[in-house]
Amino acid sequence: MTILMGIDPGSRITGYGLVSVQGTRYQHIESGHIKTDTKNLAGQLRQIYLGIEAVVKQYQPHEVAVEEVFFHNNVKSALKLGQARGAAIVAVATTGLSVAEYSPREVKQAVVGYGAASKEQIQHMVKRLLNLQVDLQEDAADALAIAICHGQNRMLKKVYAELAE
Repeated sequence: MTILMGIDPGSRITGYGLVSVQGTRYQHIESGHIKTDTKNLAGQLRQIYLGIEAVVKQYQPHEVAVEEVFFHNNVKSALKLGQARGAAIVAVATTGLSVAEYSPREVKQAVVGYGAASKEQIQHMVKRLLNLQVDLQEDAADALAIAICHGQNRMLKKVYAELAE
C-alpha cells in the first residue's frame, strides 16, 4: 500500500487530500483544508507551510503531488498562488519527499475524463472513485483529485516501463 498526498494550493485556502493506493484501488485516508486567518502574505505563507508540514508528519505519505499555477488574467493572483504553492512545496521538500506537478487540465482529464470538467464534476467523481458518502469541501476534493491523478500517472509509468523491458 502506498500513501499519496495531493495539495491544491491557495493563499486563503489550501486543500489537502490523502489516499492509499493498491493496484487500481484507491481508499480515502484524510482530506481537509488549511484556511489562513490573516491578510498579511507572509503570515499566510507561514500558516500554509506549518499546516502542510503537520499533515505530512502525521500521515507520512510516500509521494506528494501539487497542482501547477493556472494563469488567466490576474497576474497579482497568479503570483500569490505561486507563493502559496512554493510554501507548500518547501514544507514537503524539507521532509525529503519530492513533489510531482500536474496542470489543472491533466487532473481533470485523469479524474473525470474531460480536461475542461467543472468543479462539481470533479467532486462527484472523487466521491465515486473513493466511495465516499459525505460531501467534500471544494479544495479538499481538488486535492484528492490531484492525488488520484498522480496515482494514475505512476501506474502508467510502471506499465510503460514493463512494456519497454
